Amino acid sequence: MILPITLTIAAAATLLNVWLATRAGRIRLAANVSIGDGGNPQLQTRMRAQANFVEYTPFFLILLGLIELAHGPATWLWLVAIAYILARIAHAFGMDRPAPNPLRAGGIIVTFLILIGLSGYALAIPYLTPAAPVTHLVAG
Repeated sequence: MILPITLTIAAAATLLNVWLATRAGRIRLAANVSIGDGGNPQLQTRMRAQANFVEYTPFFLILLGLIELAHGPATWLWLVAIAYILARIAHAFGMDRPAPNPLRAGGIIVTFLILIGLSGYALAIPYLTPAAPVTHLVAG
């Protein structure tokens, strides 16, 4: 079975992660820092933006894929998935600005709401979905 929503969003998330790594890499090269952050505040925030993305995105993609596999509503999943990607982009740009700022806060809030919502939906599926009839094969 092909999971078009999950495949599309996994590809988008991968490209977003490459973009986040490239942003940190540019600062790393400019500051001549090979390992760690070298005490560079801009590099620290760019590294944290990527690390934060990597911390949450696997859980998001697992939930998205499993809910899609369980025949979750496609329109709802598309909207949630696009909102997640946009929230993570907003968070990355927000990390470049002094805290507090609406991009970072909005990215965090939307990410948490989406993860909580997907978790709740995933928990409900096995208990609220009618069970398929059980058929037994009898060896003859």
